[in-house]
Amino acid sequence: MKTTVEEIKSALLAALEAHEPPLRHRGTTANRTFEGTIPTMQGRQKVDGHYFASIVEKPKDVRLYFFPIYTHVDAFSISKELDKALKGKSCFHIKKLSPELESEIAEMIKLGIELYQKDGII
Repeated sequence: MKTTVEEIKSALLAALEAHEPPLRHRGTTANRTFEGTIPTMQGRQKVDGHYFASIVEKPKDVRLYFFPIYTHVDAFSISKELDKALKGKSCFHIKKLSPELESEIAEMIKLGIELYQKDGII
């Protein structure tokens, strides 16, 4: 079980960095954004890569902002443990990371990648 902010952040970063490419990251190690590499329209503006996820380190938890769960809500079913961490529609506040939760997040990221690749945006 990972309980420190540093351990949780490292695990989440590793789960996202495993998908570089088709993702790329920007930002610092405390606050990192992951996006696609294909120029695309995001809303009404053209961007270098479609937003995918962010990791934001806070004093008591790590926030995972995961956009595919917002854009493809029907494609995801999450466990009660992960649902407890969900604040709003796409932000997870993670204070403890069990091996099961870590595996579920990795699978969720993989599914998000597959959905966005199918849509041709990453």
